[in-house]
Amino acid sequence: MNFGLTDEQQILSNVARRFLDERAPMSTVRDVMESPEAFDDKLWSAMAELGWLGLIIDDEYGGVGLGWVDLAVLLEETGRGLLPAPLISTSLAAAAISDFGSADQKGRYLPSLADGSAIGTLALLEDGDVLGPDGIALAGVKEGGGYRLSGSKRFVHDAGVATLFIVPFRAGSEILFAVVQSSAEGVSSQSRRTMDETKRMGDLTLDNVLVAPDDVLAGPADGAVALARLFDLAAVAVTAEMIGAMDRAREITTQYAKDRIQFGAPIGKYQGVKHPLAEMYVDVETSRSLLYYAAWCVGEKPDGLPLATARAKAYASEAFTRIGTDGVQLHGAIGFTAEYDIQLYLKRSKWALPAFGDAEFHYERVSSLGGY
Repeated sequence: MNFGLTDEQQILSNVARRFLDERAPMSTVRDVMESPEAFDDKLWSAMAELGWLGLIIDDEYGGVGLGWVDLAVLLEETGRGLLPAPLISTSLAAAAISDFGSADQKGRYLPSLADGSAIGTLALLEDGDVLGPDGIALAGVKEGGGYRLSGSKRFVHDAGVATLFIVPFRAGSEILFAVVQSSAEGVSSQSRRTMDETKRMGDLTLDNVLVAPDDVLAGPADGAVALARLFDLAAVAVTAEMIGAMDRAREITTQYAKDRIQFGAPIGKYQGVKHPLAEMYVDVETSRSLLYYAAWCVGEKPDGLPLATARAKAYASEAFTRIGTDGVQLHGAIGFTAEYDIQLYLKRSKWALPAFGDAEFHYERVSSLGGY
C-alpha cells in the first residue's frame, strides 16, 4: 500500500504553495488580517478560479469532484501560510449540502459556493458548552411547511463575511438543518477578532426568521448522526490546517537556530535546541499520519471516522500548542515581538486548540469509542 501522496495530489500541493508564496506571502497576510473581516475579495476570486472553493463539490454542480484527502493536502498548504480566508467554512457548508441536500438544493446552492459568489459556514454552537446534539437548543416553530427560528448561534467561523449559514435546530425530537441566507429578513451577524487575527468568529442572530420548506436540508434521516458527522468533518479540516502551520513553525524555528550565533556558534549546535526541534519533527509527522487516515475515512470508511478524527484532533491540539510555545521560546525574547512571524503561529495554535473540540474532549471520545 502506498501511504504517500499521488502524483496529482503532489501537483496540487506544489501549485498551492507556489500560489500562496506569490499571492499571499506573510506581508500580505499581515495586511489582510488588519482588515475588518480579515478577508480579501481579490484573493478569494483567485482561489475560486483555481477550483479550491469547489474542490469537494461534484463537477455537475460546478466543482472539481475530488475527495477529503485532496482537501487535506490543500488545507495543509493554507495552514502553512496562515491564509486568512473562509476556505474551511465554505468547504464545510458545501459538504453539508452535498451530503444532506436534495438534488434541487445542491443545484441551487453548490454552484455559487464553488465559484465564490457565495460564502458558506456552519453555525453549530450555542450558549451552552456542549458539543454535539445535546448542545442544540434552537427550536423551530412550525409554520406551513416551514419553520420560524428565533435565537442565536455562537462562535460561528467567518460570520461577518458568510452569505449562507447551515443552521441545525430542533423540531420536536428531531434535529433538522436549515440553509439560512444572510440577506433574509431577521438575520444579522456580528464578527469578532480572536487572538489569531487571521481568523474571525462571531454570532449569528435569528429574529423570527422564516425558513421555507425547500430550505430545510432533505437528506439526514437521523439529525443527531448528521450533526456528529459535521463536527467530525470540521475537526478534520481544522486539523489539516494545523498540520501545515505546525510544520511551518518548525521550519521557521529550525532556520533561526541555524542563523542565530551565540558563544561563537549557531544555537542549533546545542542539545538544548536540537532536542526540541527533533520532537517538533516527530509531532508533525505523527499528527500528519493521524490526519490523513481520518481524511481517508471520510469517504472510504465512514464508520471509522469518529475515532480517527478524535485521535487526530486530540494529538494535533497538544502537539501544536507545544510547537507554538517552543518555537517562541527558542527564538528568545524577540519571539514575542510583532516583527517575528513565529508569534503568529503560537496564536494560531491557541485558536485551533478548542476549535471543534480540544485535546481533552477528543481523548475522552477516543476512550469512549474504544480507542484504548
